[in-house]
Amino acid sequence: MNGDHTPNLNSDDPKTPLLPVHDPIQRSPSSNSSLTSLIFTPNNFYILLGPLLCTLICLLVKLDAPVTSIYMLAILAWIFSWWFTEAVPMPITSMAPLFLFPLFGIGSADSVARSYMDDVIALVLGSFILALAVEHYNIHKRLALNITMLFCGDPLNPPLLLLGICATTAFVSMWMHNVAAAVIMMPVATGILQRLPRGPTQSNVVGKFCKAVVLGVIYSAAIGGMSTLTGTGVNLILVGMWKSYFPEANPISFNTWFFFGFPLALVIFFALWAILCLLYCSKGSGQVLSAYLDKAHLKSELELLGPMAFAEKMVLAVFGMLIVLWMTRSITDDIPGWGALFNGLAGDGTVSVMMATLLFIIPNKKQRGEKLMDWNKCKKLPWNIVLLLGAGFAIADGVKTSGLADVLSKALDFLEEVPYLAIAPMVCLISATITEFTSNNSTTTLVVPLLIQIAKTMHVHPLLLMVPGAIGAQFSFLLPTGTPSNIVGFSTGHIEIKDMIKTGVPLKIFGIAALSLLMPTLGAYVFGTNGEV
Repeated sequence: MNGDHTPNLNSDDPKTPLLPVHDPIQRSPSSNSSLTSLIFTPNNFYILLGPLLCTLICLLVKLDAPVTSIYMLAILAWIFSWWFTEAVPMPITSMAPLFLFPLFGIGSADSVARSYMDDVIALVLGSFILALAVEHYNIHKRLALNITMLFCGDPLNPPLLLLGICATTAFVSMWMHNVAAAVIMMPVATGILQRLPRGPTQSNVVGKFCKAVVLGVIYSAAIGGMSTLTGTGVNLILVGMWKSYFPEANPISFNTWFFFGFPLALVIFFALWAILCLLYCSKGSGQVLSAYLDKAHLKSELELLGPMAFAEKMVLAVFGMLIVLWMTRSITDDIPGWGALFNGLAGDGTVSVMMATLLFIIPNKKQRGEKLMDWNKCKKLPWNIVLLLGAGFAIADGVKTSGLADVLSKALDFLEEVPYLAIAPMVCLISATITEFTSNNSTTTLVVPLLIQIAKTMHVHPLLLMVPGAIGAQFSFLLPTGTPSNIVGFSTGHIEIKDMIKTGVPLKIFGIAALSLLMPTLGAYVFGTNGEV
């Protein structure tokens, strides 16, 4: 098929040529057309689009500001075009500021590199190592099965079982990345559904319940991630940008975010459960499903895990201690927390890395000399998220130092007359719309710096807009491509796009409404948005 001169690249014969043998002089017309089609592919066009946009902005855009602000705008066009089209892998694009900023005079190589390693990044690394330990010892599965069994009553109550599955997913997602939580919980959920008939014999009740379970897992993972700083990269990007733009302001600690994020997530979670019950749990479904679902399946899976070993208990103890230290580092103004003992020098990342280090010291008592974790188990660390966070922080610094922030602020002077209570829902809606077509992290990185300038123009506290913008970026409920969690659910075959739209639209509307109400009330108390920055 490929001709006599085509090499077998899988051959071990040393005489086999590594490259096809062609006469460099003789070329057929078809080879020229093949070369042309190879060069002018959509992906290559998108690769060239970034530098092209950058060049056009540098040549054509004129601003009454330092030239570095034009260069920064050009760099943003380059980076975001690659992020949106994914012409270059997102982690590689995330490293672009490391060479673009020095070349365009935005910042020195050292200053840009520092954005890729600060306390927030340390928080992410330590948390992910702990999450890998939980996954390695199947603690997540044991926890999920035990909690789900509590809700699998006799007789079967489908809404109650659905609540148990969703609540377990949301709880797991609070302490690890929401995508990881969806990946971990989906096999547990589909394992329960395996006892249900599939195909032509599947009843309407059974089909609806399967949809409810899968949708519940992917949406609960997203909602649970809103509760804590470690639940999703979006929250960490927001905290990092707040620290970058307002270094003198009180930082957003794990504890501070939890006091706002958990009540918000709880309200949205129960709205999700109500929507799923109304749409997919019809009256009398318990009688139909009781013939297939009972506790036996869950018990058999739990028995396969065996009794909890020393290693599992120690990982749980380390994880529990980490949560306690996070919650008590900074409590209130009157009760400063243990962080005051170190003059406020210790951060959430300090604790995260310290507790993760213990996993490499404590023996697992399985084999002599073996610890709870070793570096080989850490090969699955999501460096793509770490690099994306670093890029977001670098861009935030670049927008500020280049003068582009001042240009944006002047362009938004007309917003001074608009009441912020009307702007907050609008910001959330815009962010929630953009996030359906690009990643949550990319949306946050794009939107939050603009919201900071809008807040300055309106003379309101920046968090009144930053928080709705960041959380709105997590409302990717409509399309499979909105977030990897959605793809995890879509790949099970139980749901279609129309199911996501039917459930996602009311959930997104309720989320926007809840956030718009809680931000100027509870948010004002937790973040102190009524005072000065």
